[in-house]
Amino acid sequence: MRRGATDAEALLWRLVRNRQVCGAKFRRQHQFGPYIIDFYCAELRLALEVDGGHHFEPDESAYDALRSDELAAAGVLVVRFTNVEVLAESEAVAGGGAARHYRRGGADY
Repeated sequence: MRRGATDAEALLWRLVRNRQVCGAKFRRQHQFGPYIIDFYCAELRLALEVDGGHHFEPDESAYDALRSDELAAAGVLVVRFTNVEVLAESEAVAGGGAARHYRRGGADY
């Protein structure tokens, strides 16, 4: 279900919107099959997820792992960051998602 953005999500959105990361277009709260991805770039097949504390609960962690596996099977790289990481190191996080994509050999940039 779509919802209001957390402070960390709002901050990351300000950094990735308008093609500020590698000239790539990100969409927020993007539906991909049955899932809503926090930030998704179709051209890079890259999903950035910002996780709050509830993601560390056993049931939620298991769901996140299954979801990431299913997205990976569809060719989408899922990169997860915690709210704390985004708020403390937002620019490094924004660039880090793209860097992980390139390390997997996903782009010719």
